[in-house]
Amino acid sequence: MDVSRRYRESWEGFWAATSDTPGEAIWDSDPSFTSVPDSELLLPYADATLPVVDLGCGNGTQTRYLATRFARAIGVDLSHAAIEHARHADTAGTAEFEQLDLVDLDAVRALRERTGDTNVYMRAVIHQSEPQDRRAVAAAVAELLGERGRAFVVELTSASKAVLQRAAAEPGGPPPKLRRVFDHGLKPAGAGDEEVPELLRAAGLRILADGDTALVQTEQMRDGTRIELPSRWYVLARE
Repeated sequence: MDVSRRYRESWEGFWAATSDTPGEAIWDSDPSFTSVPDSELLLPYADATLPVVDLGCGNGTQTRYLATRFARAIGVDLSHAAIEHARHADTAGTAEFEQLDLVDLDAVRALRERTGDTNVYMRAVIHQSEPQDRRAVAAAVAELLGERGRAFVVELTSASKAVLQRAAAEPGGPPPKLRRVFDHGLKPAGAGDEEVPELLRAAGLRILADGDTALVQTEQMRDGTRIELPSRWYVLARE
C-alpha cells in the first residue's frame, strides 16, 4: 500500500517550492522549541545507544539535533525534495537521510532490518495524513521500535483548529507561511483527539507517559504573537 498520488504530489510540490532558508516552512522551528524539550521527555525511557529515526523529517532540522543525543540519527520523509533539502543543510554529515513512504510496510520493514530496534521521533505526521493511511503510520512506528526502542510522538489536538482558523481569518487572509500550506492542499489538524491514542494502541503500542504541549511555529499573527498549536505528546513502547 502507498499514499495517494494527490497526497504525494502535495508534499513534493510544497518542498520543491521551499528554499533552504531555515524557518521558511511554518513548522521548521528551532530545536530549542521542539526536539530539545521533546528529547528530555523521551530519554528517561529510551536507550540512547540505539539509533533514532525521525519520521517525516522534512528538511532535517530536528534530525540534526537528535544526532547529538543518540548514537545514530536517520531522517526519513515521503518527499524526495525534502530529503534533498535535509542533505544539503547537513554540511557536517551528522545524520542520514532517505526517502520513505510510511504507508509502505515492506519499505518500513526493510529499514528496520538495516537498523535493528530503533527509537522513533515523530512530530505532527498522523494529524495531516489522509484518514485511510493513519493506521499504517501508527503501525510503522511500532514496526521500527521492535522490543527495545521507544517512541516520542506529538500530534495536534482539535484546539489547534481554532488557532489556525483565527490566523486564516485575519485581515488580508492567512499569513504567508500558512497560506503556502493551504495552497499546496495540505490539511493540518485532521485527526480527532481520541483517534490518535486509539490508533497508537491498535498498533500494539503502550503509552508510557503523555502530556499537553504546543507546537511552536515560525509564523506570527498580525499582532506579532507567535503561532502555537495545542498538541499532545506520547512516549511509547511495544506491548
